Amino acid sequence: MAHRNEVWITGVGLVSSLGADAREHAEKLFLSGSGVVPIIDETRYSPYPVHPLVPLDFSSQISRKSDQKQMELWQRIGVYAAGLALSDAGIAGDAALLDRTDLVVAAGSGERDTKVDCEVLERLGSREDAALLAKEVLPSALRPTLFLAQLSNMLAGNISIVHNVTGSSRTFMGEEMAGLAAIENAFRRIQAGQADRILVGGALNAEREDLLLGYEIGHNLWRGPHRLVWERCDEGGGFIPGSVGAFVVLEARAHAEDRSAKPYARIAAVETDRASRAPGQTVQALMQLFARLNAGSNPSGPLLALSGASGVEPASGEELVFLASLAVQNPEITVRAYGSLLGHSVEAHFPLGIALAALALEQGSAPPPFGQSDIERPFSGSVQHVLVTGVGHWRGEGLALLQAIE
Repeated sequence: MAHRNEVWITGVGLVSSLGADAREHAEKLFLSGSGVVPIIDETRYSPYPVHPLVPLDFSSQISRKSDQKQMELWQRIGVYAAGLALSDAGIAGDAALLDRTDLVVAAGSGERDTKVDCEVLERLGSREDAALLAKEVLPSALRPTLFLAQLSNMLAGNISIVHNVTGSSRTFMGEEMAGLAAIENAFRRIQAGQADRILVGGALNAEREDLLLGYEIGHNLWRGPHRLVWERCDEGGGFIPGSVGAFVVLEARAHAEDRSAKPYARIAAVETDRASRAPGQTVQALMQLFARLNAGSNPSGPLLALSGASGVEPASGEELVFLASLAVQNPEITVRAYGSLLGHSVEAHFPLGIALAALALEQGSAPPPFGQSDIERPFSGSVQHVLVTGVGHWRGEGLALLQAIE
């Protein structure tokens, strides 16, 4: 990597069930000196637990009520987190910098209008002409998007409008793979000298009946009381959704130094893949990704691995096999499955891992183990290297290596 095009993280915007900004997360995860209790709502959507979003004053980042009103919650979460990242990087309000800030977003298909869905289903119970019924209901019930779900690129559009980010814009769809692709795309464009500065991330509103229904149909959700990620693997698997907004500002080192921006960390490498998920192929894909990652970066000594495991089987069990094999090769590897504490945030999950890795490297410490597990051992010493894993519940694998900056 050319020295000037090292990829630095200069801003972090993070909201979840644990806190309303990156500082709150750093204080609870790295500075409290004790274990963190996850925030869980086990009653509202019983039997499915969720990690609810912490109360937010959206007006602090989205000043106009009219803008807030036309966004569903997943968009407000994303726009809020994006604003935090821009402010943290010292870019917010600077028209000259915002004009050349590119945007990469990982998004789902948007929130469905459950009221319209319910109206169609209720009326369908007494009629057989479903096609004619849809033609009667939808024209008067749908919003101007002419779609039952908000369009995925509306999140990027609202970030551009609210925060005046007017560089290029790209939106990736495809569940966890969207988050992997968004980070990799932003990283490689800066590394290649094609961009100076990119705002990248995603958002998920987990507190949605339509989202829970969709994932339950695929047998992906965990039922019953909260369990840690690795515990769920032994009991049939399943993920617990978590509401999250996670954005980071990636910046070329030369550009960051020119404006005296303080970095959190550098991203040394990002590698992604899409295995067909035949038995054993997830392990094989992760091994190959780690070999490619290690060839260019060669991390040595203590290594913190922030696992994005969802808890869905067999993917999470195979990731655990991969992590255990790394621990055999290097006894100084320590694992933390951050989904145990924050839930699984699908498109936003890998950006969330990148944001947490940046905070860990800034603090030079690891969070305490999330529960009792052979793989999550206490960490001693200063965190200098962080491996972030992303294994989709259905498709998509990726690894990123982040390093401390002297």
